[in-house]
Amino acid sequence: MHSKGNTIFWAIIACLLWSTAYASIKIGLQYDEPFHFSGLRFIISGLLILPFTVKPSVYIKMIKEYWKVVALVTLLQTLINYSLFYHGLNLVPGAIGAVIVGSQPLVTAIVASMMHSDDHLTRKKVATVISGLAGVILISAGRQVFRFGTAIELVGIIMILGANAALSVSNVIVSLKSKGLNPLVLSSSSLFTGGVILYLVSIPTEGTPTLPLPAEYWMVLAWLSIMAAVAFSIWFKLLQRPGVRVSELNLWKFIIPVVGAILSWLIVPDEKPEWITVTGMIIIISSLVLFNTNFKNLPGKNQV
Repeated sequence: MHSKGNTIFWAIIACLLWSTAYASIKIGLQYDEPFHFSGLRFIISGLLILPFTVKPSVYIKMIKEYWKVVALVTLLQTLINYSLFYHGLNLVPGAIGAVIVGSQPLVTAIVASMMHSDDHLTRKKVATVISGLAGVILISAGRQVFRFGTAIELVGIIMILGANAALSVSNVIVSLKSKGLNPLVLSSSSLFTGGVILYLVSIPTEGTPTLPLPAEYWMVLAWLSIMAAVAFSIWFKLLQRPGVRVSELNLWKFIIPVVGAILSWLIVPDEKPEWITVTGMIIIISSLVLFNTNFKNLPGKNQV
């Protein structure tokens, strides 16, 4: 059995890796289109994991045995999630997009409670989700001006929520259906297959980028590929652990906007700490610490 502390440690590592994605994607999309860039990224990610999996005969046997799980994860997590995410983010103001993306733990808690009989919504969990979302809103408000308005922005919000829902369903499927499937096999096959499909779709819809591309492009592509390979492999392994609830694991994703804001302060010249942003960070960290503090709760008494 793995300790709770060990699970938390690796969840934080995965989220720290994911927190670097937004700035890197922003740089990459200056030179490339969304489907082409993400497709190339996931193809490389899948190939990077391959040498660390199992021998080819066992790999193929696992894919045949768990092909439905691999297909669903590829469809939901790589194709639907990233297609809706990239395009939805382009339709909404940055601050609104950050909040909707940051609502993923809330969407996951709701989806998990509907799909997983052992993943109930509790008062403690709901309070943590609400506090975390409030922190995300404060961080976003401190960094950018909120602006609501056009119908096209509403479409963007719906697309990002759809991406969150697809990702949440994928997480529950991994938790429920992938026991016995090597998490490295799952991550390599789903990332590679999804990447190939995205890349093929990009050719007639987006064309190909103008060559030669600058070193900056290849650096962020390399980092994003390595980051995805490591983060998804860790996450799938954690989802398979006995006793790990999907909704509780996903609460750690609230630290992504915290680290993202700190990285912006360090990297972006015009970004500096604001009291409202720091307040949001304190709320998120406090809510996660309180949630993971061992209180004596009577079974069944704290469900909502």
